[in-house]
Amino acid sequence: MSTDHISAPTSGRHIALLIDADNVSHTKIAAILSELSKYGTANIRRAYGDWGAAGLKGWRDKLHAFAIRPIQQFSYSAGKNATDIALVIDAMELLYTQKLDGFCIASSDADFTPLVMQLKANGHDVFGFGERKTPEPFVNACTTFLYLDSLVEPDAPPAPPPAPAKAKAAAKPAKASPAPAPTPAPAELERRSLAQDAKLVTALRGGVEAAERDDGWALLSTAGSRVKRQAPIDPRNYGVRNFPALFEAVGLFDIVKGADGHAYIADKRNRERTAVPTV
Repeated sequence: MSTDHISAPTSGRHIALLIDADNVSHTKIAAILSELSKYGTANIRRAYGDWGAAGLKGWRDKLHAFAIRPIQQFSYSAGKNATDIALVIDAMELLYTQKLDGFCIASSDADFTPLVMQLKANGHDVFGFGERKTPEPFVNACTTFLYLDSLVEPDAPPAPPPAPAKAKAAAKPAKASPAPAPTPAPAELERRSLAQDAKLVTALRGGVEAAERDDGWALLSTAGSRVKRQAPIDPRNYGVRNFPALFEAVGLFDIVKGADGHAYIADKRNRERTAVPTV
């Protein structure tokens, strides 16, 4: 998140959830609402689209179940997205007529980028949800943005364990074949991939530097908060649950436990830091 107050109690925070139903799958609504509950209450819930269209049948079945108000928007002209315009008009009306603490825009459409910037300029957090194809301007404009495929459905059943391998019938031993060349472990491949993500690495290093003390070390929790102030990074978009795991997965930082029991982090490039955190 971009502000530390988001980690404070959220029961009294009011959020308007505005869904571009043409652009977001109905199968993710339960997960979106579950995620938003961490930041406040989505007491305004609206979904925009042409509700007579066959493509929104799945959404129609979800509206009553999740208390979402459908906003009908006809396509007046071919090639024009009237749904986007209706959503923007409502967002601006809510901005000036309701006492809200934040907005959630569920869409993969970069056309909402100016809207997000205006909402943030007025002091509101904006939480974005969309597909991996979402253009970077929209992603970067949000306070935080979470890709829909990173969301876990509430109460989703655990994946079944792999079936045991069937015993093979006894056979004559085959001739030994040359051993294959060793390949990096999946964890090592993932670490290399994350370390080559320039945008991610810049944000993580910036967060550590912003939280860095005179001894060259930073509290791990503070470093994570500073990262969220700089960029809309959610660790789950990178396959891990939280910032400590993300810092560790990248492999460019030293993380130690201090004498006071707190976790500390330092950039491995920093040769001027002390050997251990000064507590």
